[in-house]
Amino acid sequence: MLESAKLDEVRAALHSEARVRAAEHPIRLAFQEGVLTMEGEVADIAAKKLALERAAAVSGVTHIVDRLHVAPAERQEDGLIRDLVRDALIAEPAFGEISIGVWNKGAIETARRVDKARGVIELRIEKGVVTLAGDVPGLDYKRLAGVLAWWVPGSRDVVNGLGVTPPEQDSDAAMTEAVRIALEKDPFINADQIRVSTKDSVVTLMGLVPKESEREMAEYDAWYVFGVDKVVNRIEVRA
Repeated sequence: MLESAKLDEVRAALHSEARVRAAEHPIRLAFQEGVLTMEGEVADIAAKKLALERAAAVSGVTHIVDRLHVAPAERQEDGLIRDLVRDALIAEPAFGEISIGVWNKGAIETARRVDKARGVIELRIEKGVVTLAGDVPGLDYKRLAGVLAWWVPGSRDVVNGLGVTPPEQDSDAAMTEAVRIALEKDPFINADQIRVSTKDSVVTLMGLVPKESEREMAEYDAWYVFGVDKVVNRIEVRA
């Protein structure tokens, strides 16, 4: 009875957040001894993170098992997603000194080997879910790799398991810089017109853009950054 009541609280919390669109995208829930399991396909990355935030705020939820995936803009085979993410990582100048490996049919294949590499990224795709493993020399590398994986059509989720060596203390300033980098890398956005600030993992975007689509893309880029819990979009659209 207690578990049923707790699930009702979580459902009410999800329905209270309009962007989760819980009626259109039902989320399957299970609750046992403080552990909440959330499973299903949500509309976008904002819906996923906001659903997790609302559920975590429910009293008695001590841990969440996240099995939420994002409905992709277009469905793609795992092999194509793998190749596109691999190519994006290899083409990124920031990763020039990092070796790239790809899991294919149960074995790791070397996509790029770098002598005296500063790190390694290993890529695995399963049912549209991109998993990044390995080790990189900074949080900015970890976050940029995750954004590039999210940008690939067909990606339903990005599990960013990249380690950072040497260990690096995270901060609002580091998160702000990561969002700025993502905006600057996005060819569809004029990052010079957007200001970014972060407080307690909540990113605020301000500035002017000429189209609503650009405003939306800037917000999604911020959501894609690892560690960002919420995005406040105060960008104005002016032709």
